[in-house]
Amino acid sequence: MTLSPLDVLQAVPLFAHLGPSDLQALTTLCRERQFSRGAVIVSQGEAGDAMFLIAAGQVKVAVFAEDGREVILSVLAERGFFGEMALLDDEPRSAHVIAMADSTLLQLRREDFRARLKASPDLGVALLRELSHRLRRADETIASMALLDVNGRIAHLLLEMAREEDGTRITRKLTHATIAHMVGASRETVSRTMKALALQGIITMTRREIVLKSPDHLRIAAQRT
Repeated sequence: MTLSPLDVLQAVPLFAHLGPSDLQALTTLCRERQFSRGAVIVSQGEAGDAMFLIAAGQVKVAVFAEDGREVILSVLAERGFFGEMALLDDEPRSAHVIAMADSTLLQLRREDFRARLKASPDLGVALLRELSHRLRRADETIASMALLDVNGRIAHLLLEMAREEDGTRITRKLTHATIAHMVGASRETVSRTMKALALQGIITMTRREIVLKSPDHLRIAAQRT
């Protein structure tokens, strides 16, 4: 089910604390865009002039090495958003964003956001708060990639993705290949690790979701150096 623009704005952390007048004003500024599975929504290096909010579907944020190797930085679904840095600076896009399923997005252009910002300083505070949060998350991810073994990196990823929902559940569709691209491991290694976690009762997996049955075990694995 596709969320309404107001539902999306109320749900994303960036705008969740704004008042009704700000939310309504932003709703009128958002433009709905449709993307088919596999479509490139934004390309790394291109000029960025808008952010996007996800009303339906799923996307991945990725970069590619010169040898074609893909590194997935994030997987986002309904209520997720990306491209917010384009609201503040004139720098090129830092990554590709590709639709993993047919997706409905809301596009908020920089010039519209800045015009609204003049009437509502709360928007600027909200954006700075979210950028600070993203920076802290990026620091944690970099540390996990540098200090943890594969099991620890997978545990850290599962905890982080669950935290973005209800703390124990991941409803985004994640293949073992996708997880491998996110933690810098082979698909076979990820498959063995996920199977071991399931056999130990630490997680359960279905086609619809991954449930963290024992987050404490994952936290212990994510703390190893």
